[in-house]
Amino acid sequence: MDRRHFLLGTAAGTAGLAVPVQGVQAAPLSHYGLDAAQFGVRPGAQEDQTGKLQRALDQAARTRVPLVLAPGVYRAGDLHLQANAQMLGVRGATLLVYTRGPSLLSAEHADTVTISGLVLDGGGQRLPEGRALAHFDDIRALRVTECELRRAGGNAITLEACDGAVNGTTIADAADAALYANNSRGLVVSGNVIRGSGNNGILIWQSDKRPDGSIVVDNRIEETHARSGGDGQNGNAVNVFRAGNVIVRGNVIRRATFSAIRGNSASNIQIIANNCTALDEVAIYSEFGFEGAVIADNVVDGAETAISVTNFNEGGRLASVHGNVVRNLAPRRPGTRAEACTGVGVEADTAVTGNTVDTATGAGIRAGYGQYLRNVAITGNVIRNAAAGVEISVASGAGSATVTGNVIAGAKRGAIVGMEWEKQVTGDLAEDAARYPQLTIANNRRR
Repeated sequence: MDRRHFLLGTAAGTAGLAVPVQGVQAAPLSHYGLDAAQFGVRPGAQEDQTGKLQRALDQAARTRVPLVLAPGVYRAGDLHLQANAQMLGVRGATLLVYTRGPSLLSAEHADTVTISGLVLDGGGQRLPEGRALAHFDDIRALRVTECELRRAGGNAITLEACDGAVNGTTIADAADAALYANNSRGLVVSGNVIRGSGNNGILIWQSDKRPDGSIVVDNRIEETHARSGGDGQNGNAVNVFRAGNVIVRGNVIRRATFSAIRGNSASNIQIIANNCTALDEVAIYSEFGFEGAVIADNVVDGAETAISVTNFNEGGRLASVHGNVVRNLAPRRPGTRAEACTGVGVEADTAVTGNTVDTATGAGIRAGYGQYLRNVAITGNVIRNAAAGVEISVASGAGSATVTGNVIAGAKRGAIVGMEWEKQVTGDLAEDAARYPQLTIANNRRR
């Protein structure tokens, strides 16, 4: 093997070394995989190369070796990956351009499918309803790594009933969602960069409420839009729906039309150590029929409401909200009331401890809404420059709450006040708590 062939094989095998497009000639790569050039696949060819690429993919899968594509542009569509298929390119230099079919590439009912080092360009062409630029259905041990997907005319990646990992991948300007994962079996979504999604960033969904176990960790998600409209189903950087036991950790999220992280009917969700800025609605949500949520050590800077644990009326209960730093909460959309912009809002069976809230046009912490309040403890928090320090529902039927050991400064309407729905009906409850025996209010420092 001469030096030129050695360089090509090494680059393709690692899918990460930069090899100049010009002057590289393909050759059989017996030590690294099957060279697509053996099947007449040519980088830079103007014609559609789907047929040749498909024959190469099938042969590589049958022999359980990677198919290696040299740097360059390949026009194709409707490529199918069989079990054991591995399709490798040179990261940032091997470009597949979508020409036809329901997807650029897809796989179904297969094990051990890998794509790595590929750029998949959808060209903005509208995909059929329910399809993605890269579409995988019932795949075990899937790997999508160090790829780039851009201008998908629908979802960029759809995963139906898959396990495996999507990591180190950049997804830009998807018309719908960057990554839609439904009925996953312990998926890992890590270290990806997602920008300019038309409706949502990462969707972790289940068809019915059941365990999922996916981990969404260390991703950067920016500029998430809601082009299809709605009141929260679109516009979320991360949305977990009906999927239990999901961890969303260490993500950096900036600018979303609705939420940074929205858990909807997602039990045992953990939302930990995420950095969230410039969200146009509630930054972090745990809502509707869930049991169990941990929201801890997150930073929220700029939103209407930072954290909302809500919908006790739908069965939403049981949470711990602790160690979060939230600030700069104010209306960001036309029609939002200033008094509705809250640091932390909770309703049932929840501990709110050790959080810091700085600057909110509404309450620093809100406990309950109308009769929807039960077993809430608010302890050891620091609240500064909020309209009210702590709002507690004292409406007919509201349950118990404890407010102790908090530091509250600069609360304009009172440090701790009673609410009936949206109306303040008490002065400072620290001086009038005897009227409400269901409340314990003690040892709070007010300035």
